[in-house]
Amino acid sequence: MDVVEVVVIGAGQAGLSAAHHLKRLGVSPFVVLDANERPGGAWQHRWDSLTMSDVHGIAELPGMAVPEHTPADRANVIVPRYFAEYERHFDLPVVRPVRVTSVAPVDDDPDGLLRVETTRGTWLTRSVVNATGTWETPFMPYYPGMGRFRGRHLHTVDYRGPDELAGKRVVVVGGGASAVQLLGELTPVAHTIWVTRREPVWRTVEFTPDVGRRAVALVEERVAQGLPPRSVVSVTGLVLRPQEQRAAELGAYERRPMFARIEPDGVRWSSGSFEPVDVIIWATGFRPTVGHLGALHLRSEHGGIRLLAPFDQHTFTTSTADPRIHFVGYGPSASTIGANRAGRTAARAVQRQLTGGREAVA
Repeated sequence: MDVVEVVVIGAGQAGLSAAHHLKRLGVSPFVVLDANERPGGAWQHRWDSLTMSDVHGIAELPGMAVPEHTPADRANVIVPRYFAEYERHFDLPVVRPVRVTSVAPVDDDPDGLLRVETTRGTWLTRSVVNATGTWETPFMPYYPGMGRFRGRHLHTVDYRGPDELAGKRVVVVGGGASAVQLLGELTPVAHTIWVTRREPVWRTVEFTPDVGRRAVALVEERVAQGLPPRSVVSVTGLVLRPQEQRAAELGAYERRPMFARIEPDGVRWSSGSFEPVDVIIWATGFRPTVGHLGALHLRSEHGGIRLLAPFDQHTFTTSTADPRIHFVGYGPSASTIGANRAGRTAARAVQRQLTGGREAVA
C-alpha cells in the first residue's frame, strides 16, 4: 500500500487553503478527501435565500480572487463555483466522494504511520490535516415533550428559506447570528417568537480589526486549555444588518426566555403561559466533526482538543496529544479569514514535522 505524506480531510475553505499551501511548500504526495459529491464544502448545502449580501463577505482563498457577483446572487451557487474553479486552477488532488470513518496509528510509535479508513479504501500517511468543520454535526438540545410535538422540528441545516414557512407560527431557538438572520427572513412573512437561554449579547462597539483580534484570542485561550471551542461570533456579539431592520420594526428581536416544555401543539413556559406553534427552528449551532479521530484519544480532560501554535502565538493548529494531527477550521480558525491563516500555519507545521523539525521556507 502506498504512503502519502499528508491526508487532508475536507475540501471546504480550510481544507483548500491547507492544500494550496502544502503544494506551494512542495509537500508531496498528499491527497484531499472530501465527503461531498461536488466542490463547495458546506456552502453547497446552505438555503437558497442566503445571498452574497448575507454572508459578511467571503474571504478569498489564497492566490485567487472571488469571481464577480452581485449582492443578490445565491451564496450556495457562487461559493461552490469559486471552490470548483480553485481546485482546477491549482490542480489540487481532491478525491470525492470519500467519507473518512477512522484515523488510527498503525502501531504505538508516535512518529509512525497513520491508517486512514474511508468508504473508498485505506490510505497510509505520516500526517493528517483535519478540515471537516461543523456542518455535518448539528446540535439540537433535548427538551421535555419534543417527541410529542405534532408540528415540525427543523435545525438550521434543514432550513430552505422563508417561503415554505409563510403564514406559520414559528419559534426560533438560539442566541447566535443564524437565529438573528432567520428571524430577519421569516418575521415579514410568518409569526415568529425568539427564544434563548440567555440574554442576547449585542455588539455595542464598531467591529474593528483590534476587536476581532481580541475575540479570536479569547477562543484561542479555550483551545489552548483543551476546552470545547466557542465560535468567534459568540464573543464579538450580535449586530443587525440593513436587511434585518424590517424584522426589527415588527418586533422580531424581542427575546423571550427558554420555554419549560414542548406540548403537542405548542410550547409552554414555567409561568404557565402557552403559545401555539407550527414549527420550531433549532438555531442551536454545531459541534466539531471529529468523531473519526476517536481512536487517537485527542480530547483533554475538559472535553475539547488542546492545540498549540507551532510558529507564533496567534494560530493554533497542532494537537498537543499527537503532533501528527493538525486542525484547520476548528475553534479560532472556524471562520473564513481564520481558515485561510490556519491553512498556511498547518501546512508549515506539517512540513516541519515531515522534515524532522527544519523550518519551512515559504
